[in-house]
Amino acid sequence: MKFKLITSCAFAVLVVAGLTAPAPTPADARSNRYMDDDYTRPRFGPAPVLAIVGLKEQRITVYDARGKMLESPVSSGATGYETPPGIYSIVQKKEQHHSNLYDDASMPYMQRILWTGIALHEGVLPGYAASHGCIRLPGSFARRLFGLTNMGMRVIVAREDIEPAPIAQPFLFGPREMADGNDGETSILGIPVSVGRDNGSDLLQRLRLTAMAKTGEAEAAARREKELKKIAQRKAAEAAPALRVVAAAERDVAKAEASLAAAAKLIEAADTDAKAERAAKAKELATAKLASAREKLEQAKIQAEAKTTAAATARQEAEAAEDAKIAAQDAAEEAELNTAPVSVLISRKTHRLYIRKANQPIYEGPVSIRDDDKPIGSFVYTAVDTSRSGALNWNVVSLYKDALNVEPYVKQKQPASKKKQPPAPPQATDVAAATAALDRLTVQQEALDKISAVVLPGSSLIITDEAPSVETGKDTDFVVLMSGEPQGSMAIRKRAPSRGWVRRSGETDFWGNPRPRRHGGGGGWSRGGGGGFPSFFGGF
Repeated sequence: MKFKLITSCAFAVLVVAGLTAPAPTPADARSNRYMDDDYTRPRFGPAPVLAIVGLKEQRITVYDARGKMLESPVSSGATGYETPPGIYSIVQKKEQHHSNLYDDASMPYMQRILWTGIALHEGVLPGYAASHGCIRLPGSFARRLFGLTNMGMRVIVAREDIEPAPIAQPFLFGPREMADGNDGETSILGIPVSVGRDNGSDLLQRLRLTAMAKTGEAEAAARREKELKKIAQRKAAEAAPALRVVAAAERDVAKAEASLAAAAKLIEAADTDAKAERAAKAKELATAKLASAREKLEQAKIQAEAKTTAAATARQEAEAAEDAKIAAQDAAEEAELNTAPVSVLISRKTHRLYIRKANQPIYEGPVSIRDDDKPIGSFVYTAVDTSRSGALNWNVVSLYKDALNVEPYVKQKQPASKKKQPPAPPQATDVAAATAALDRLTVQQEALDKISAVVLPGSSLIITDEAPSVETGKDTDFVVLMSGEPQGSMAIRKRAPSRGWVRRSGETDFWGNPRPRRHGGGGGWSRGGGGGFPSFFGGF
């Protein structure tokens, strides 16, 4: 079945704010200062959703839901260490970091976009590409950006600076009616949701509150389990001596029975009256001792039974508390997962559709692309925010100014003059090509069902001619590197061979912790042994 765009809602055009001033001279850049007079003043408000690095312009532009938020010059990878154009996201933030590849170099306000060693960080800007692959930022700008961004924010590195453009919601993220025919009504962890009508920001806030509540319940369940385990251990310790008393009493009974049996044999063997009299007295004494031993055994059993029953009850309560803790932790994990936007990647090269949520793979399946022998382009579609009507606003960015006819890479020359040049405006995204790319897709219903009917701000779709990079792994969103571009900084970084993807066992959690999982079907995949990462985990 062919699925088309399902909405023609007009979305608000991204507001491009801030004054654009002439770019700094190399001397200004070498001072490594962020000057408000020279660069776009930031707008305070919601967190940014997207950053675009234009290598030709040596510029980074940060966008929030309303449009351009702030921008700054950068210094990317020098010749031989080029920063590879591609699609990344922030996977780690460290206010103070030192390189373990390049002489312990200081990298303040480090925001890693690739585990094998590419990051945004404060550094010297000589006015041209000069780093070992990272993207250097002026000091004040690096500090400010560090305080604004969230983990997972998308970072696009493009040959030329490209400006996002508004676009209608991609059909994959359209509302779908539920099986019970409730006209799009569904719920997440008990929260009723009017699909397509609920304000995404309000819903996200409610989901976060629910996640906080579920986390609190999981913590309380963990405390109760700990308390009940202590009680069970104490009860078991109290039962142990009682069981030892029972064992000792049983041995006394056995000895008394043996003495009685010996006395009976003496009576039978007595050949004189004196011997018979002594044997009779021994039997009488043995009978009394046996009665006393049996009485003590019964008393010991009564006491031990009470203590062992209490211990067994305490153990059962502790086991039930452990089950409750695991269920509460799973519910908390699910609630936290529900606060994360969904990411979808469609690759023409692999003819596959991939879905990730909270940096974890949740689905992979085939996708049909019409005219699959022809380029489709590389686009990033992002749900940026909700409009007053409650519908999501989406934008799209192309990796190239001409999405379907990419010009061969030409090495950029350093500017011959240090004279200030007017800043080059960003290239416009080809919305028509981005829309045409969507129209060429045929997606299986199973995949559509895996994409949440409730779409949160930050949800994204990547359509590309490329395959997902091997850098797409544990604790990353999708990483896509553009072929035909210099890979200098990637080529010099040695990576351990990938161990492939392995099915996550129901016996452990995602990180291999030995406890049962309760998510339906045991779904999800994890990188075998965390494989595929370099031995210098930390990257640079």
